[in-house]
Amino acid sequence: MLSLDPLGPECDSPLGSKDLEEEEGPWGGGSGLPPPGCFHGSWRHDVALDCKGSPEGAEARAWTVYYYSLLQSCLQQAGLPETQDRTQVPRTGCPGAEVTLCILGSPSTFLSLLLEGGVQSPGNMLLCLSPAWLTKVPAPGQPGEAALLVSKAVSFHPGGLTFLDDFVPPRRATYFLAGLGLGPGWGREAAELARDLTCPTGASAELARLLEDRLLTRRLLAQQGDVVVPATLAFTYKPPALLRGGDASPGLRLVELNGKEGQETLVKEEVGAFLHSEALGDALQVAVKLSGWRWRGRQAMRLYPRAELGPVVDTVLALLEKLEEEESVLVEAVCPPARLPFPGSPPPGPELALRICAVVCRTQGDRPLLSKVVCSVGRGDRPLRHQSSLPRTLEAALAAVLTLEAGLSAEQRGGRQVRTDFLGADFALSVAGRALTPVALELNGGLCLEACGALEGLWAAPRPGLAAEEAAAAPLVETMLRRSARYLMEGKQLLVLGAGRVSKKFVWEAARDYGLKLHLVESDPNHFASQLVQTFIHFDITEHRRDEENARVLAELVRARGLQLDGCFSYWDDCLVLTALLCQELGLPCNPPAAMHLAKQKSHTQLHLLCRHGPPWPAPSLYAVPCCPLESEADVDSAVRQVPLPGVMKLEFGAGAVGVRLVEDASQCHEHFSRISRDLQGEADHPGIGLGWGNAMLLMEFIEGTEHDVDLVLFGGRLVAAFVSDNGPTRLPGFTETAACMPTGLAPEQEAQLVQAAFRCCLGCGLLDGVFNVELKLTRAGPRLIEINPRMGGFYLRDWIQELYGVDLLLAAAMVACGLRPALPAHPRARGHLVGVMCLVSQHLQALSSTASRETLQALHDQGLLRLNLLEEALVPGEYEEPYCSVACAGSSPAEARLRLLGLCQGLGIDGPHYPVAYFLSHFK
Repeated sequence: MLSLDPLGPECDSPLGSKDLEEEEGPWGGGSGLPPPGCFHGSWRHDVALDCKGSPEGAEARAWTVYYYSLLQSCLQQAGLPETQDRTQVPRTGCPGAEVTLCILGSPSTFLSLLLEGGVQSPGNMLLCLSPAWLTKVPAPGQPGEAALLVSKAVSFHPGGLTFLDDFVPPRRATYFLAGLGLGPGWGREAAELARDLTCPTGASAELARLLEDRLLTRRLLAQQGDVVVPATLAFTYKPPALLRGGDASPGLRLVELNGKEGQETLVKEEVGAFLHSEALGDALQVAVKLSGWRWRGRQAMRLYPRAELGPVVDTVLALLEKLEEEESVLVEAVCPPARLPFPGSPPPGPELALRICAVVCRTQGDRPLLSKVVCSVGRGDRPLRHQSSLPRTLEAALAAVLTLEAGLSAEQRGGRQVRTDFLGADFALSVAGRALTPVALELNGGLCLEACGALEGLWAAPRPGLAAEEAAAAPLVETMLRRSARYLMEGKQLLVLGAGRVSKKFVWEAARDYGLKLHLVESDPNHFASQLVQTFIHFDITEHRRDEENARVLAELVRARGLQLDGCFSYWDDCLVLTALLCQELGLPCNPPAAMHLAKQKSHTQLHLLCRHGPPWPAPSLYAVPCCPLESEADVDSAVRQVPLPGVMKLEFGAGAVGVRLVEDASQCHEHFSRISRDLQGEADHPGIGLGWGNAMLLMEFIEGTEHDVDLVLFGGRLVAAFVSDNGPTRLPGFTETAACMPTGLAPEQEAQLVQAAFRCCLGCGLLDGVFNVELKLTRAGPRLIEINPRMGGFYLRDWIQELYGVDLLLAAAMVACGLRPALPAHPRARGHLVGVMCLVSQHLQALSSTASRETLQALHDQGLLRLNLLEEALVPGEYEEPYCSVACAGSSPAEARLRLLGLCQGLGIDGPHYPVAYFLSHFK
């Protein structure tokens, strides 16, 4: 599709003084008024846009009205309903305890982000149309920083619903992103609002001045070696420190000027040498333009044939007079357009040019993610610009764009919490030799995001809603929520019961990263975590039949130490009921102790749910499995008559599949009961698997089907997030896990069935708040419950979910413990696939001592060749064992990840006749 007016007035107008005058824009205090009569629509105009206590002048009011009309026009063209005015009934909330994602900027620029935010965090994505709707207030205990309060905004909800709301009391922003606009006056108030905030901030004037300086960003990109930039000659007047010195960049020539007058000879020599240099390649034209923050998006530009030395020199000298310090005049090659072949006939019409636009978002672990690529098509003899050509999908991959802020101080960034969370990168598709080459032109903020929004049909044309994964803004919304969660939790005081083993070492590293203040209750006085917490309380918590008494004693110890706790939680199986009892004693948020006990005792869970008939349907009883508790040898005969065989025998309070066995007949049931009664009598026999509750067992029906884990996040009895993984076949008659795959390979309908089954079983047991791991089997008759673990999933699950979805279950559990709704996207998206196998000492002792040693596996993990999760510290074989470690490989598809893992396991000696990895992975095809 050809652009209708790709030149624009600034391209073919003479370079007079008017072209280069500084213009004041909205919010900048100048005399500029919005263009009249821009929009045509039937929306209401008698809406309450004034903010009480913050009156606007006539000019600022005109811009607020303009942006409100622009929003309605965008919604109208997207086929979405008009904004409803709810200001007559102000919204109330919980300031400081809720996510508030605040955008200050043009609706057309940020509409895709706003609509995606309305889906991922309903009611928490707010658009402010005027700086008067926001207020900065000093932050107690943080000198020089301020909190940002929102008094009025347009809130976004699923289905494109929007509401104009007043907030009493004002909402406190947990994330702020300001569109800093074009021109020196535009965005001055927005820039001031964004500076030195306590909340995470996605843009600042300081960073924008750096990131949108063409010369600086081209030099940064060129220095990477694998990014091509246009051949550029730059005359820079008193350059900034980041441009001084340093290594030469391919294709870039910087000429530093200490003065603007008397440079005729130097300019003529440099331009002449540049126009004749090989760096210009096949370029037939050069462009002369200005570079610097003042000229961002509105500078004049002139095109000249490469052979015209005189006009190029004259234009450079004229522009030098306009420079201020740290600004530049650029002479750059106009990239020759790629010629598309038309066999047998000449191309119809003018030659076409392609401009590629990519949006790159910061994701989990500060990694850049290419979110979307679009391209604009226009005439090859004219420069393509944003907003003057129509975007189309471009099926291509681009390398990640570097961020500029590494190494900058907080002052240079505009505040301690300022980071660049998304960038737009513009490329021209050109030809170098006989190869198509993307040439990096510049970095920008909202323009590429707006272009991707247009591609998605959000305002360019009415069309049905897009699939969630198509939204370019989705990774940015996830980052906004993730940073909001950190902000809400920073400094929170939490009591943790039970430190766990080496597999939970990540807890202490994550707590430090999040700024959590942890206080630990632990039985082992020498546990390594005792040195990593604010307060360590040594207390024997292994005898769980005394949990009620222990909870009262611990509550007194907490009060005696003067701990001011925001929450209390545990991720360790043994301590879950004690934690609920202690929370009850201290008045902290938690599930009822009876619900935790019900979920902890496996036979009680199933028998309770078997009695939970609907409505609403489907009732939890549909998922429960018949079983019988086994307190003594005499109970075995009775159980065999009630439970169909083959069956599964397991410990009532067990964990890690220790002691779980398939039994075919009554004699095997008696034999296994006697063995467990003899070998696993108390906590000392196998610490950490629940023997502090005793060694009672149960017999349950064996269910045929594929096994799956569903990790749930619940808050207030509502489902916040769910993550489904698939398990490989176990080595019967044992049930120790062998292999896993995430995300699930099930059809969406089957995945939804599992999520609903897990959710309804948790509600049926009274589990309303927390992070829970539910094990199920998917049979031909639907999901069946194996057991509920009323805590965060163990083994590799937290790590995998964080890696694939950017969601940290530990942080979610901590938020729930503090009474805060976890700041999670409503529809998390996996960024790839992981397939893994478990290593067992009994099967892999030789490999784990040689080819697959801990050091070797760790080195491969550090190189990104595999993902290692260490579950045990020592290589000690035993009859009742848990996995030693999990080894996984990533891929863009399950097949790719599976093949990588199989090859790795064969090379490391993990695969073998007695441990056939290919068979364990066969479920994931």
